[in-house]
Amino acid sequence: MSHPAPYPVRLADEITRQLDQLADHLSQLPAPQAAQVIARVLDPDAGVLGGVTHLVATGSVFAKDQAERGALPAEVWLALGRASNQLHDITLDLDGHKDTLHRVGTQPATTAAKPPAPAPLVVRRHR
Repeated sequence: MSHPAPYPVRLADEITRQLDQLADHLSQLPAPQAAQVIARVLDPDAGVLGGVTHLVATGSVFAKDQAERGALPAEVWLALGRASNQLHDITLDLDGHKDTLHRVGTQPATTAAKPPAPAPLVVRRHR
């Protein structure tokens, strides 16, 4: 007879399931609602990305302690630390777009005679 998963493991599974559901919904939402969802997800203080960043940082602290005890290889701690730092950097980069997403998410639906011209996509790497 198998033992039920502890609550934190079930919670992680449920959050993952809900994130998948949210992604499915996002792909079907009208642009203003999708922008609202994305803005909330990317909120560095109360959004999913900020929460995941905090979770990975907490995992890094755990891994450091376990690595110092010899229970985990130091590479695990270093990888979690790098991931935490990179997520933090991504959060800061995306925070600069929060106002634009909020603006798009609160614009009233208009029936324009001429659709807006698409913006050219430019990829810029900072580093």
